[in-house]
Amino acid sequence: MERAEVVELLATYGDRTPDQVRERIDSLELAWLLHQVEQRHAVALDLDDDSLMRMTTVDGAVAVLSEVLSRA
Repeated sequence: MERAEVVELLATYGDRTPDQVRERIDSLELAWLLHQVEQRHAVALDLDDDSLMRMTTVDGAVAVLSEVLSRA
């Protein structure tokens, strides 16, 4: 998963533009992002606590989602 796609999905939370998305991801944004990824990629994400803890930034989310989606 590319950074641009993650930023685009995060921007839809709160009706923002991609340039308004901050690097740090809060818990509500993360829940929104995971839901959007599941819908867009037709997968059910079952992430452990370590993976979720790595997703507190956009870069972390990109890394975890790339790993998970490559296995799906």
